[in-house]
Amino acid sequence: MGRRAAIGALGVGTATFRRALAAQAAQAGAVTAEMVRQAEWIAGLSLTDGEREQAVAELKGTTASFRALREVAIPYDVPPALSFVPAPGLRPASGVSRGGATPITATVASRPAGDEELAFLPVSELAGLVRTREVTSTELTKLYLARLRRFDPVLKCVVTLTEDLAMKQAAAADAEIAAGKYRGPLHGIPWGAKDLIAYPGYPTGWGAPQFKGRVIDEKATVAARLEEAGAVLVAKLSLGALAMGDRWYGGQTRSPWDPRRGSSGSSAGSASAVAAGLVGFAIGSETLGSIVSPSRACGTSGLRPTFGRVSRHGCMALSWSMDKIGPIARSIEDCALVFDAIHGHDGLDATAVDQPFAWPPKADLSGLRIGYVEDPQRPADRREELHVLKSLGLDPRPIELPRDVPARDILIMLTAECAAAFDELTRNHVTEGLNEWPATFLEGQFIPAVEYLRASRARTLLMRSMARLMEAVDVYVGAGDDLVITNLTGHPTAVFPGPLRDINGRPGPRSVTLTGRLHDESTLLAVAHAYQQATGHHRVHPPLERFLAEQGEATIKPVS
Repeated sequence: MGRRAAIGALGVGTATFRRALAAQAAQAGAVTAEMVRQAEWIAGLSLTDGEREQAVAELKGTTASFRALREVAIPYDVPPALSFVPAPGLRPASGVSRGGATPITATVASRPAGDEELAFLPVSELAGLVRTREVTSTELTKLYLARLRRFDPVLKCVVTLTEDLAMKQAAAADAEIAAGKYRGPLHGIPWGAKDLIAYPGYPTGWGAPQFKGRVIDEKATVAARLEEAGAVLVAKLSLGALAMGDRWYGGQTRSPWDPRRGSSGSSAGSASAVAAGLVGFAIGSETLGSIVSPSRACGTSGLRPTFGRVSRHGCMALSWSMDKIGPIARSIEDCALVFDAIHGHDGLDATAVDQPFAWPPKADLSGLRIGYVEDPQRPADRREELHVLKSLGLDPRPIELPRDVPARDILIMLTAECAAAFDELTRNHVTEGLNEWPATFLEGQFIPAVEYLRASRARTLLMRSMARLMEAVDVYVGAGDDLVITNLTGHPTAVFPGPLRDINGRPGPRSVTLTGRLHDESTLLAVAHAYQQATGHHRVHPPLERFLAEQGEATIKPVS
């Protein structure tokens, strides 16, 4: 065994151990045995004097490598040469296509009498109106732009209106549809992009003051694919700073159900704007709850797809092994229509894969096994969602989520990855407007590579446990820690409104979440859609005019 291999075997060759020594050496000028002794706690080691001397000899060269690598300019959009695979051994499917989805639900035959009713229609119904030219894309785009201006002072969900682009895209959509060239259900439908999705000519600020006004000269794959489907981009929507929460440099994004409360995050503006009828649909992203959580707070329908189902090219990276892109809309079927347009391999994101997706779904719900976690506070016979799903022919059965691996402790991987992604901010002592990130980034600087990889191996065990669970059920009703578990294992989750409940004296949304098998969004969305068709909870919308009146029209100022 060579000297470098020997020191690695001691465990003191970890990146963080060496980084700690490098920091001391930069001040003192050289690595010493005393520095090694003071750094041993990081790796959980207790070395002998001889081992410390051996470490000194090896780490002098290592710290020089650290300094050399820090001189390399690495842009934010450069990923590590590693990719997370949620289903090892799964081969890319052949013949996978996009853009073939069609709505199941009946379309509206004529334009509603009022603009508010029109604004809150789901995409599945708006599409019929646009296709038959009962409503033009230009009319719909003007309506949503006006609503974005009118309600943003209350909700603080808009970062940038893309009005010039939107009007050009809407005019092009109208011309194509008039000429008989209909691209599908998203053609002419206005949408909003979470402001970590790049689009040329418009700022992409990531919710952080340090990046405010910064223009990224590339088009994210998700934006390009929606453009191909004929959708109309009307706004860049807010996100919590660097994808944390609902606070950004423009304030706190609010829930349309109660502007006294935040919209949660980090896809804060996407969920708020959809729930308020300000866009037809929106795109969000999730690392650890950022589609599910704001959808719950705002009463929207959302889909967090299987990891790797949608390319993240052109989108801010927070965690290369956990980030996912997905739709937020007013109905689950809308999510399916959007997902059909954006999923699949693009050759730009190494994790993006081709797997089949069908809408309308081919699955027969009768006899599907739906799991649920037993809750002493909510007996199964009193759970509305289980009653509805059972009435649809599904077979409810109790399950237990994996407990053999401490899922929350595996999140040190997220901490390390986000610290690496924004290492420059930490090294330059940048903290303003970054919510709780500065402390997390500092924590990540002291996670040894050995512990990161140990967590990754534990993650493999968690994935295997989830694979065994999903052999017993087709979907399950979410509960407890499953948000952590499923974001680590990459499983898809759909979230959608249940019956309203009282929240601080006002009616607010109660949500249902379902999780499905890897790459089986078709079945997952079919079950969720059936629930919505049976209940209609997703068609209830918040009393925005009342909240606007409470704030006072005199305070309203248009966004730029």
